[in-house]
Amino acid sequence: MASVNKVILMGNCGRDPEVRYLPSGQAVANVSIATSTKRKDKNSGETIEDTQWHRITFYDRLAEIAGEYVKKGRPIYVEGRLKYGTYTDKTTGVEKNTVDIIATELQLLGGREGMGGPSDDGGARAPARSAAPAAPSAPRTAAPAKSGFDDMDDDIPF
Repeated sequence: MASVNKVILMGNCGRDPEVRYLPSGQAVANVSIATSTKRKDKNSGETIEDTQWHRITFYDRLAEIAGEYVKKGRPIYVEGRLKYGTYTDKTTGVEKNTVDIIATELQLLGGREGMGGPSDDGGARAPARSAAPAAPSAPRTAAPAKSGFDDMDDDIPF
């Protein structure tokens, strides 16, 4: 029987990533992400916000990318898997449980502010386009959008 262990989170970073390297040379980065939900209290009618904190671990090239581009307060999208563990608290000697997300995908969300780039285009860089200025007397009309299906036959059986 197949099994699935997949987590998808979209939230704001609570701190800058901590990047370190293992003796093998493998990069590891840790960050925390806050996700929030809002609901109305049945009795008082107040809006209650519930924030959950998630510990994320990135490895290899993804760790280096996170260390370079992920910053405190930035929204990010993460896919990964859950990893459960335990550790013994040094001060109390009590064994505690942990839940980590081992990230397999990372996507930066929002604008490019604070990224050192000149633009705030909201995501990946688009290829530069050269546009000739329109003649002042010519009306501007939008070209019909191409869907990529223009060359298909109209004999679709369904």
